[in-house]
Amino acid sequence: MDPITIVLTVAGLAIGFGANTIITKKKLGSAQDQAQKELTKAKKEADKALAEAREEANRIAEQTRKEEQTRRKEFKEIEQRLVTREEVLDRKLDELDKRGEKLRKGEAEVEELKDEIRVIRTKQQEKLEKIAKLTKDEAAGKLMQMTERDIRGDLTGLIAKLQNEAKDQAEEQASLIIATAMERMASEVTAERTVTSVKLEDEEMKGRIIGKEGRNIQALQRATGVDIMVDDTPGYVVLSSFDPVRREVARQALEMLMKDGRIHPGRIEEVVAKAQKNVEKDVVRAGEDAAREVGVIGIPKEILHLLGELKFRTSYGQNVLKHSTEMAHIAGIIAEEIGANVKTAKYAALVHDLGKALTHKMEGKHHHISGEMLRKYGAPEAVAVAAEQHHDDVEATTVESIIVRVVDAISAARPGARNISAENFVERMKELENVATGFDGIEKAYAISAGREVRIFVKPQSIDDLAAIRLARDIATKIESTMQYPGTIKVNVIRETRAVEFAK
Repeated sequence: MDPITIVLTVAGLAIGFGANTIITKKKLGSAQDQAQKELTKAKKEADKALAEAREEANRIAEQTRKEEQTRRKEFKEIEQRLVTREEVLDRKLDELDKRGEKLRKGEAEVEELKDEIRVIRTKQQEKLEKIAKLTKDEAAGKLMQMTERDIRGDLTGLIAKLQNEAKDQAEEQASLIIATAMERMASEVTAERTVTSVKLEDEEMKGRIIGKEGRNIQALQRATGVDIMVDDTPGYVVLSSFDPVRREVARQALEMLMKDGRIHPGRIEEVVAKAQKNVEKDVVRAGEDAAREVGVIGIPKEILHLLGELKFRTSYGQNVLKHSTEMAHIAGIIAEEIGANVKTAKYAALVHDLGKALTHKMEGKHHHISGEMLRKYGAPEAVAVAAEQHHDDVEATTVESIIVRVVDAISAARPGARNISAENFVERMKELENVATGFDGIEKAYAISAGREVRIFVKPQSIDDLAAIRLARDIATKIESTMQYPGTIKVNVIRETRAVEFAK
């Protein structure tokens, strides 16, 4: 490269560098100016924000001071009211203390006056006793005798009037409740009876049942535990057992054997086992159906089983299970009417005769057994008490017990519910008359209206009108405590005085 070229190159470089330096300085000066502007602007905004913050702080402080002044004013007013109230209470306490002091002084004065009056009365009584020559007790006795003689007739009339009014009101209310219950409860007039005999198709079947040398009938008796009599009634086989369930098993087994035609000891055992299963199912189903029908839930299965056994039990010809379900319906209606516990009344009425399923196995009266079994298997105590108290030998302690007792009488007393033999009827009539004639002053007594009324004639010289009223009540009480009967018995005491004279 020649020197000129080098010189020109160096010169060009120098000129370029200088130009770049000048441009850089210009840009730097412009950036500094821009930064200065931004800084000035930022300072202005910061000063403005600071001023606003100071104004806001001053406003909040002023507001806080005003609120504090208001609270102080309120606290001062409250304090003033409390001070005023305290002063009023102090004044009232002072007044009460003064009044109490006056009352204490007054009580002391009253006691002094009472003592003086007692002394005066004692002196007056002593003077009266000296004048009358009678003590206080003697005078009171004479006064009572005179008063009784004067108002005996009025007392008799008043007692009769009050008794009639009470009877009319009670009978009207009771009749309304019972009529309502009976209108809402419909049942069959006659109950189904348990079958205790089986009809034979022909006399040849009787021989087949007996079997060779009596093997068949002996096997049937051993398997069922029932006495079977084939010669007592023509055309029938009579089954005899205290256990109604066993009797039902024997009936079903005998009917199945006669229908099948194959009668021998081996077949008898099979048929009896099948009949036992069928009866067990019937028992469980009957108990569950009865509980479902009356709407009582939660009954333990042991109680349901005993309840189902009542399907095969009768009392005076009345089916006990039907009697119990009918009672439960009526008990629920009456309990609802008088405000008693409906569930307890229905539950107790349903299971009140539970003991009749066990009377052939356990000693004791059936209602006591019912209470014992209900407690044993976890029934509520109120139910056990009501079921146990449904007869008169146990005092009724709850409303539900009285309801069960009442509906038991209603169910047993309705027409067609029970059958009673003429022998038992005559015996009950004599017993009713004997109860009446056991009292003093009785001339004659007659049981009438099928035992629904006893008519008693008294000796008028021995029994007055007031004593006749007491006598009727005493006889009714004794009948209730000593006799068992359905429904109610009217005690009618008749006192008659006749004056006879002849005109000649």
